Amino acid sequence: MSMSKNSLSYSLIRTERKTLGLTIERNGDIILRAPLDCPQNTIDDFFESKKFWIYQKLAEKRLVEDKLPSKEYVNGEGFLYLGKSYRLQLIGDNDAAPLKLSRGFFQLNKKYTAGEKGEKIFIDWYRSHATPIIEKRVKIYKDMLGVNCGTIRVLDLKYRWGSCTSDGNLNFHWKTILTPMPIVDYVVVHELVHLKEKNHTQKFWEMVAAVLPDYEKRKEWLRVNGNFLEV
Repeated sequence: MSMSKNSLSYSLIRTERKTLGLTIERNGDIILRAPLDCPQNTIDDFFESKKFWIYQKLAEKRLVEDKLPSKEYVNGEGFLYLGKSYRLQLIGDNDAAPLKLSRGFFQLNKKYTAGEKGEKIFIDWYRSHATPIIEKRVKIYKDMLGVNCGTIRVLDLKYRWGSCTSDGNLNFHWKTILTPMPIVDYVVVHELVHLKEKNHTQKFWEMVAAVLPDYEKRKEWLRVNGNFLEV
């Protein structure tokens, strides 16, 4: 359900939760969650009280996006992998692999630097390397949480770090592999807990905290740094 209030639009989701809650997604969408029986005028008053905070967060997001520099596929450019930046080396050997991480450098075959080829090569590399790492972390934490999951896929999820389907399949954004391992673990645990608790209730966060007691620090790291993870 989509609502509009004084030029700001939000999606209203009614659940069995007991309190009102508001979040701003990474793509700028405003999500307002309310109890099933909450009157609309109460929701409107709550949204009105949050308007200054909403405008502030949207302005911060636009400022971050405006400052993000475009990656250049030239010698010395830095690219992240598991939270560490590696410099790029261009390799002229036509028989060389499109991209590899070797001796502390990302080595990219020069023939893939034109246009969007470099970006595609990096994304393909990240996806292929993210899959076994995430699968391993899922195996560790699913046993700790006592849950089972289906297929694990690494995709471009646009403005989401992860998602789980109704039949227990897990999806993760390939950019997860750019973050430090503690953040990878947070994203993995977050989605695994959703297999037990669909919404971000108090019970949900208690289950996350039981596995990752410092999850709030990891969550905050992702909130602050997530928009800077570019390729």
